[in-house]
Amino acid sequence: MNRDLVDQDVAEVPLQQDMPSPDEVPANLTASELSRRLDEFAVLLDIDGTLLDLAPTPREVWVPPGLAKTLNRLLEKTSGALALVSGRSLNDIDLIFAPEQFPAVGGHGAEMRLMTDSESVATHAPPMDKELKRRLAAIAKLSPGILLEDKGYSLALHYRLAPHAEKAIFEAVSLIRADLPNAPIEVLPGKCVCEIKHSGFNKASGVIELMTHQPFKGRRPIFIGDDVTDESVFAIMPDFDGLAFSVGRRAQGVARHFDEPRDVREWLARLSGGDTAAER
Repeated sequence: MNRDLVDQDVAEVPLQQDMPSPDEVPANLTASELSRRLDEFAVLLDIDGTLLDLAPTPREVWVPPGLAKTLNRLLEKTSGALALVSGRSLNDIDLIFAPEQFPAVGGHGAEMRLMTDSESVATHAPPMDKELKRRLAAIAKLSPGILLEDKGYSLALHYRLAPHAEKAIFEAVSLIRADLPNAPIEVLPGKCVCEIKHSGFNKASGVIELMTHQPFKGRRPIFIGDDVTDESVFAIMPDFDGLAFSVGRRAQGVARHFDEPRDVREWLARLSGGDTAAER
């Protein structure tokens, strides 16, 4: 198989090779071939740390002006088989990309929108217990700078502005879990965030559900992600003969990795046939 998944005439970005053996690369396709054959693929994209640069708080992320144009072109070239896959709720995703709206898997697989003009549907996502939420929310009082984010299906404690509080946050969460050993919850460590959600669903389960519906059904997914929560999706890409890419780190099981979100945006712009300088 050909290791040169991303050729220079399509993507002159620092996309790094992680798998030295050609036999380990999951597809014998160059990027130019991917661009010409996008009608065979579904493009699935994490948001924070993948499409968008991380910010001090979730509300401060910035969407480059040309990104929506790139995503809309990819949406057209894939006949609608493009989706954002995020821990953010669908409502939050829409606020970030407003006035644009894209198909999405939100809340770590808790909710889904299959088309830009369709209603969102919950998928195996029972609400988190209100008393449990209250106890977890109180952890934000441990230190100034800890930001509490209620996502509905999960609760996140961001400590990018209070890095010294990381240990105390996870210890407090552990104490609550020990006090409630039968509570069906899962702790997701991330980049300066501790997120607690109901167990039984994750990004991978959301993607699996997504791939059973048109226009995604029968296509090969291309998934790009950066964080620990994206590893469950990396793991299922072989089940769909898909391609996995990581950002900022060489995650296990991926074909390649990008150095930073800017490189992802440039690669996607080239994949869509756009002007990378204007859209990154």
